[in-house]
Amino acid sequence: MTSEKSVILFDGVCNLCNASIDFILKRDTKNQFLVGALQEDSGKKLLSRYEVNPEYLDSLVLIEDEKIYFRSTAALRIAKKLPGLWPLFYALIILPSPIRDGAYNWIGRNRYRWFGKQNTCRLPSPEEKMKFLT
Repeated sequence: MTSEKSVILFDGVCNLCNASIDFILKRDTKNQFLVGALQEDSGKKLLSRYEVNPEYLDSLVLIEDEKIYFRSTAALRIAKKLPGLWPLFYALIILPSPIRDGAYNWIGRNRYRWFGKQNTCRLPSPEEKMKFLT
């Protein structure tokens, strides 16, 4: 990666995922993150670089310090960098990942049914463009 920023890849058609990205971008006052959809070419190329199937859509992905994180670990590492009380959630990292990821996977399996999905990937607003990979 050419950037010192952490990269968050998300399911660009998932309404819950998009709301989560909106939440993160609103609080990313230190411009620590770049975001991109897993479905876009830039997201697929990054996944391939880390030897992950470029068609992967199963979870939020965080690339930080040349390492890749998935599911609850990615979410907790993101929370750790947000202002306010959000870093307190990082304490949950002490739970075994099968427990954390079990809850994450349950929500993930139901995300379209509960929150819906869009027909196309989200487009950044003009103010957000500098925070998106493409």
